[in-house]
Amino acid sequence: MDAEGLASVLAACRAWRPLDGETILDDVGAVLDDVVRAEDDLDVHALQLRGHLMQLVAIATAAEAGQKDAEAAQLVERARQVRAEALPGDRRQALGHLRRMAWAVNELHERLGEIACIREAA
Repeated sequence: MDAEGLASVLAACRAWRPLDGETILDDVGAVLDDVVRAEDDLDVHALQLRGHLMQLVAIATAAEAGQKDAEAAQLVERARQVRAEALPGDRRQALGHLRRMAWAVNELHERLGEIACIREAA
């Protein structure tokens, strides 16, 4: 491996963060709560949920979950789709989008635990 390749691996190692199931559940719960407070920053929630989706999709891809499990494949595809959508400017529409992202995070997290790709949700 050349110096550029080693630098790439080092950058990836520095950016790596372990899966934090408790934080995932807290963030999902904050968005799926019956009442999202007016002062809640929807952009922050969107950023957190997108981060969780990225991490869970990366885990599913690395574990080849979609090739082993049809439901996981569907959830990964849905996660990619909802993550790619822009947060609407209208608060009500933005909240609906955040709730779709939260459900995608929650369901993919649970499924990866059920098929033993992660230990936290098992």
